[in-house]
Amino acid sequence: MALELRQQLKLSQQLIMTPQLQQAIKLLQLSRLELLDTIHQELETNPLLEETQEELPTEQDAELETLTTEETPFQEVQLSEKMREDFDWEGYLDEYNTSTPVLVEIDPNQEWPSFDSRLTEPTTLEDHLVWQLRLSDFSDEEREVGACIIGNLNNDGYLDATIEEIVEMSGADASKVEGVLRRIQNFDPTGVAARDLRECLLVQAKNMEIEDQLVVRIIEDHLHYLETKNYAALVRALKRSPEDVKAAVEIILGLDPRPGSSFNKETVEYISPDIYVFKVDDEWVILLNEDGMPKLRVSSYYKDALGEGDSLPAETRDYIQTKLRSAAWLIKSIHQRQRTLYKVSQSIVRLQEDFFDRGVAHLKPMVLRDIAEDVGMHESTISRVTASKYMHTPHGIFELKYFFNSSINSVMGEAVASESVKERIRQLVREEDSLKPHSDQEIVDILEKENISIARRTVAKYREMLGILPSNRRRKSSWGP
Repeated sequence: MALELRQQLKLSQQLIMTPQLQQAIKLLQLSRLELLDTIHQELETNPLLEETQEELPTEQDAELETLTTEETPFQEVQLSEKMREDFDWEGYLDEYNTSTPVLVEIDPNQEWPSFDSRLTEPTTLEDHLVWQLRLSDFSDEEREVGACIIGNLNNDGYLDATIEEIVEMSGADASKVEGVLRRIQNFDPTGVAARDLRECLLVQAKNMEIEDQLVVRIIEDHLHYLETKNYAALVRALKRSPEDVKAAVEIILGLDPRPGSSFNKETVEYISPDIYVFKVDDEWVILLNEDGMPKLRVSSYYKDALGEGDSLPAETRDYIQTKLRSAAWLIKSIHQRQRTLYKVSQSIVRLQEDFFDRGVAHLKPMVLRDIAEDVGMHESTISRVTASKYMHTPHGIFELKYFFNSSINSVMGEAVASESVKERIRQLVREEDSLKPHSDQEIVDILEKENISIARRTVAKYREMLGILPSNRRRKSSWGP
């Protein structure tokens, strides 16, 4: 079999993302804080970039105002890496050497969280218990057992290990483990390291020196009636008067079923909105939050050095041109990001005008395709620009993704936003009679009368997402026999 060489032409298409396009896409999907970090990193690594505090000239302010207020079509910038040999760098620098405009002024009288509230590290349950363990009169062996017990507590303060497992980990005998456990259960918070709810409540009742044996009896034998709020059955089981049972139940309800939860509060994360929406003279105004955003420009020193011609060494000139190209593309990408964000925000406000005028209950169903068709961009671009971005509205601060939600068909055939249905379910539960709360089916019937067609299982799903208990857990039972 002979081997031979052949030439063959083949046409193919492939998508090649240039480094500049990758940078533009990356900046587009960054949050405001992430963008600030990226800019500061570039300022440290690129000597041609510098920050300026100069204000925009009057004619540039007028040009910017025209760009952000007039109904002129936006053109999506197509980034290309190709550069002509005779490229006019001086003209390019003059075009992109302007500082980034400030489009919003933050009220100086506005109250912001103190630095202490954000920098102070909260005390954990383990740290709090270990501190008490060290101050208590324990032997070295007992402290080792106590450390094993404390290390096996869950977020609610309950012991997740058995006595046998603690014995195996610490090497102590079971009686000593039991003794250390009982002493730790009387640490602050009382009832911590309990093995179940019954033991937790009993430790707290004993620590409070409650002499009413009815309380202890309810905790030991009839907690399941409290879980379902079946107080009438509790009265019959105890064969006591409703007044006595009610007094005992009120004492039990005053105990803490999760003693460790107070040490596991989630850290509050303060959101700095990317967009502000205000209503001025019956018209919605959109302002981009550029407070603290560095105003970038290319260093005039290197610009002058590049214009010296052949006086610079070839290696130095290549380095300056590389950094110059990187700085120019960064400034251009930031400008493009801000224009795209403004354009998408303007489209959201226009399509969700009822929400901004009347609240969450009037939110319309909307998908990424609706905004993409309105602004003339691809859905992937809309997805990137709405990621990790927040909008300040008269009804609160919302993530841009919040405005994109599925639709639910109404009885008359019109679509209703799922978030609007959730808000209506929350309102129905808030206004219901506590003695006769609405069941899921009753909520379905009420929504159907309001022209909203929804299945009972969907109501149950939305109720769980909203953190609302079932009707039998929301019912406030009477104290009848």
